[in-house]
Amino acid sequence: MVADKKQVSLLLKTARGQLDAVIKMVEDDRYCIDISHQLMAVEALLNNANRRVLTAHLKHCVNNARTEEDRNEKVDELVKLMGKILK
Repeated sequence: MVADKKQVSLLLKTARGQLDAVIKMVEDDRYCIDISHQLMAVEALLNNANRRVLTAHLKHCVNNARTEEDRNEKVDELVKLMGKILK
């Protein structure tokens, strides 16, 4: 992985900590809207981490593909992944 591992790891660890807090909120029967807000915060952290990983992939793997066929394969992988993200 060519993304900044320190930044991505920090985002993922923060998301994990927030998710643990959300689980506790559910177990404590906290207000639904508060839980939903915290879930959106976790999603935002995960989306940020994913964006960093995909940006690094695009800048490194796609740009450094040795052949046009390899580059097209990398682009096709991204298009397929974007289809999953946009569902």
